[in-house]
Amino acid sequence: MSRQDFLRRMPEAASAFSRRARLAERLHIDFFLLALLMILTLVGLTVLYSASGHHLPSVEKQATFFGIAYVTMFVVAQIPVDFMRRMAPFAYVGGVILLLAVTVFGNVAMGAQRWLQIGGFRFQPSEIMKLALPIAIAAYLSGRFLPPRFKHVMAVLGLIGVPTALIIEQPDLGTSILVATSGIMVLFFSGLLWRYIVAAVAVFLASLWPIWHFMLHDYQRQRVLTMLDPTQDPLGTGWNIIQSKTAIGSGGLSGKGWMEGTQSRLDFLPEGHTDFIIAVMSEEFGLLGVILLLVIYSLVIVRGLRIAVNSQNTFGRLLAASISSTFFVYVFVNMGMVSGMLPVVGVPLPLISQGGTAIVALFAGFGILMAISTEKKRVMTPQA
Repeated sequence: MSRQDFLRRMPEAASAFSRRARLAERLHIDFFLLALLMILTLVGLTVLYSASGHHLPSVEKQATFFGIAYVTMFVVAQIPVDFMRRMAPFAYVGGVILLLAVTVFGNVAMGAQRWLQIGGFRFQPSEIMKLALPIAIAAYLSGRFLPPRFKHVMAVLGLIGVPTALIIEQPDLGTSILVATSGIMVLFFSGLLWRYIVAAVAVFLASLWPIWHFMLHDYQRQRVLTMLDPTQDPLGTGWNIIQSKTAIGSGGLSGKGWMEGTQSRLDFLPEGHTDFIIAVMSEEFGLLGVILLLVIYSLVIVRGLRIAVNSQNTFGRLLAASISSTFFVYVFVNMGMVSGMLPVVGVPLPLISQGGTAIVALFAGFGILMAISTEKKRVMTPQA
């Protein structure tokens, strides 16, 4: 292309870019983020078909949840960010009430009481709290001078502690970690002073002994011991980790091929379609497939953090940063436990593992990111 042609086409390219930008702002959609999510959806359904033993109804059910999730994302993206801020206290209180209802009316499955049944619809209120908590804390801190003072830090820790304790009681250690993380991330990005961070680390280290002896259930302590040495009970508690590592290692660089994995196909790998699905993917697509998945995940996280940086107000910045960082924690914890680096805590791989409420909740978070990315500037007066 000659220099003259390039200069002549510049206004046309600029006009097309401007039209796309106006369309994105009008629809409240981040097209780059949407494209990444659609790629992850296709990857998730593809891997699930193999991990579920070629069980097409499972894939169809997952596709239905994805459809509901996309609709939820588009609806949430249309909600004004300032309206989210004003509704934050009601969302938090409503989430806590639902968690309390679980302790009284919740359905018990596999020794845990985590679900509420309303008619033919069953859901986990803890998934709602993954969004309600960071929204509430971001709303609380955004109206105050930052970095937060000690009294505000303690108030935030109280907001985090209530739902976290209720979820631990279900018991659901994995989800309680994610819920607590979503709130702590808001506090961290608010400019938390280093002396508070150092003090928190010191308190946590000092609390390890009482937590181990008085707070953790027997099976949770066993999971930690299994992480340290899975061979101590290779046919019991160590079975999942051993088979998972075997599947990951046998995949090599490029994998055995789609639907050619032996660990999942011969039922050596339990929960291969949920928590341990990354082991199935590693065996079939190898290291290269996992790296490609990590690249896509990284682009999603970077996009979310960029939305946070470009947000027009403090509430949007804190909330977007928390949602993006918590998504990273999802990926880190799942891959860490599947590879034996972390205890097994029942955290699914986002958008890849089979699930319903978790996928809808994740997409609702992405809808919030899209709403923040197109929000117009608002000026808020901090409170002392």
